[in-house]
Amino acid sequence: MKYIVDNDLHIHSYLSSCSDDPEQTPEAILSHAKKYGLKTICLTDHFWDSAVPGASEWYAPQDFSHIKKSKPLPQSEGIRFLFGCEADLDKFRTLGIDKSRFYEFDFIIISTTHFHMTGFTLHDEERASAKNRAKAWVERLDTIFDMDLPFHKIGLAHLACKLIAPERAELLEVLSLIPETEMKRIFTKAAKLGVGIELNSSDMSFSDDEKDIILKPFKIAKECGCKFYFGSDAHHPERLSESIEKFQRAVEELNLTEEDKFII
Repeated sequence: MKYIVDNDLHIHSYLSSCSDDPEQTPEAILSHAKKYGLKTICLTDHFWDSAVPGASEWYAPQDFSHIKKSKPLPQSEGIRFLFGCEADLDKFRTLGIDKSRFYEFDFIIISTTHFHMTGFTLHDEERASAKNRAKAWVERLDTIFDMDLPFHKIGLAHLACKLIAPERAELLEVLSLIPETEMKRIFTKAAKLGVGIELNSSDMSFSDDEKDIILKPFKIAKECGCKFYFGSDAHHPERLSESIEKFQRAVEELNLTEEDKFII
């Protein structure tokens, strides 16, 4: 059976500093889910745990006391509205969430591709070339997989996103430089651990000329037995609705079935 588009597990509210949109409320997000028949949605505001040293100036205000202001989340019959977060990995490979905090969340997205955060997520030498960025892409995922984490409720965010490189051509170069053998090794690990692989609406925004390069990691992940969820990564209401078409595109391009679905 074809994969039913019934989930969006990466959504930001006005509490995320990069949103700050008064219209991006939990109530508006729930209304969107009703309109488009989504059965599971998750609020994943940016988060760096105050119990973990090293927060950037941007991350520091986005601690648990801040993001929990959205609770209790509004609910509606037939829809699971989950409370989650988007955590990050800094250049020292420190994950910005303490183990004691895991139980607070229904779902935890980990971003390993926020390469645009100059001086925070990558060392200068890692940013210096497409080859080094490709190496960092692999190493940062390996770091996560070697941690003691509740992988049954963890997703890996936007693995082919534009934040990997400042220019589109360089993004494509970075992805092309990741050896297929390394992708297979990485995604075999991911499948074994049971971590979810995100199909981000931004990742699914590609031209026909770019398709093979952008989809390659996801095709390999599917071959390795990984499970997938959707993420609009919406910071504003219009992005929520725009993402539905991108989700459908991913289903068609990757030939996804219900067997490929990540379920929390």
